Amino acid sequence: MVYAQAKQLDAEIIPVVDISRLIDGSDPRSVAQLLHSTSQNLGFIYIKGHGIPEKTIEAARANALDFFRRSNDDKATVKISARHRGWLGQGLAKMQDDVAPDLKESFIWGFQDRAGNTPDDHPLRGQNQWPVFLPELQQHAMEYFDHAHVVAHHLMRGFALGLGLDEKYFLQTSSKPLSRASFVYYPQQREDLGEKQFGVGPHTDFGVLTVLCQDSVGGLQVQTLDGEWVHAPPIEGTLVVNVGDLLARWTDGAYKSTPHRVVNSSGRERLSLVLAYDPDPDTLISANEIYGADYAAKEEPITCGDYLVWRFNKAFSYRKS
Repeated sequence: MVYAQAKQLDAEIIPVVDISRLIDGSDPRSVAQLLHSTSQNLGFIYIKGHGIPEKTIEAARANALDFFRRSNDDKATVKISARHRGWLGQGLAKMQDDVAPDLKESFIWGFQDRAGNTPDDHPLRGQNQWPVFLPELQQHAMEYFDHAHVVAHHLMRGFALGLGLDEKYFLQTSSKPLSRASFVYYPQQREDLGEKQFGVGPHTDFGVLTVLCQDSVGGLQVQTLDGEWVHAPPIEGTLVVNVGDLLARWTDGAYKSTPHRVVNSSGRERLSLVLAYDPDPDTLISANEIYGADYAAKEEPITCGDYLVWRFNKAFSYRKS
């Protein structure tokens, strides 16, 4: 048996974009045009100049590996809650019907205020669960969340400028974001599990925008517009950013939400730090808000919160129990 196969990446397919001039304000429109053009192709971009300190990434990564290497009994003390916070064990996510459940494990948390409190206003938002056996994880996880969230805000400003909108257009309802962050752990994947087994199966991301920090192991694969799969290997100093289904819907398909998957054939454990950026739950996702009332949008308006509940209920088996 073999792993699912993919080709080597052509650098022109997923470009590297330096966003430092967007962040510091020295030339935001040039960066915005690059973000705009690449999002109309595959919707995947490597970004550098993102500003997340390496020590923040390293601390979060070290804590995450410590967590996943603990026993299942330890991790079960923060077992995934009905509000999608905590440890999601192996086999509890399945992205499409014709593949096996994912091999990955995740630890998931989200927005909280400085006192550690979270708004209780949506089925996918509740109190974060922090393991007592790893007390430093909360600090390092929240530091990473906050830095990655700033990056997401800069990118959303860039997308707005690229679409000819006010730079704050996508950030008008983002004071209590529905964003989630996760440490995602991929164990060594045996070849004899076959080509229908994945660390995470082929899928598009549910929300607005994903900001991914890979480690050095590799395994991310992206489907091109002609249906071929290509590797998206780690590039030192970069993050991988991709358009999610809600941003594709918001732009009526102008920005592409592209299928991707993970095959960890390295013989080593793999870890990703992920931010799924989403605005406030009641944010209306409507292409007419961008293109005008008379525009014939392909999809009906829907709130961010309602859309995500629908998608989560389809993908995660624990929500069916």
